Amino acid sequence: MSNFTMLMKVVSLMISIFAIVQTTRGGDPDILTDFIAPSNGNPDGNFFTFTGFRVLVGQNTPPSAFKILKATMAEFPALNGQSVSYAVLQFPAGSINPPHTHPRSAELLFVVEGALQVGVIDTTNKLFTQNLQTGDLFVFPKGLVHFQHNADANNSALAISAFGSANAGTVSLPNTLFNTSIDDTVLALAFKTDVATIQNLKKGFSS
Repeated sequence: MSNFTMLMKVVSLMISIFAIVQTTRGGDPDILTDFIAPSNGNPDGNFFTFTGFRVLVGQNTPPSAFKILKATMAEFPALNGQSVSYAVLQFPAGSINPPHTHPRSAELLFVVEGALQVGVIDTTNKLFTQNLQTGDLFVFPKGLVHFQHNADANNSALAISAFGSANAGTVSLPNTLFNTSIDDTVLALAFKTDVATIQNLKKGFSS
């Protein structure tokens, strides 16, 4: 084996290892400054302030369907590079936050009002569930499928989620599977059902 061939194999191996490390790391990159300044380069106190949750103050009527208010780097640019973000989850009576994952962060859920049934599934397909009361916290490990359900038919619930990423990302399993262009036959085979059933499921996401 020539030295050049050996060198190329070593380089290829190093690139592969780097790619694996970056994939498994999956979090926010470290920044080399105190913060990432806005495009105009002249931040003031307003840059570090987010007022998007003020709508919750004094709110007496819950939304008609499950609703999320986010403070990620998209809504709050000062979070860029800070590896933190928040979300407020509003659950009307009987509503659910469907099974989903956050590929770039764990989620720490704090129940502020009401009660929630929550669950998380690990990579061995073991389900962990808990009935949370006001004041309880629950952690959903990074990348694992989880859900929250307000099983109370009469009362709403409110929770706050903290993330260790400025952009944790959300992959909704029902929406990803049934509201994208995945072939109906592929889904039918995956779920061990027929194409007609898959098409009926997709109808619920077409509106």
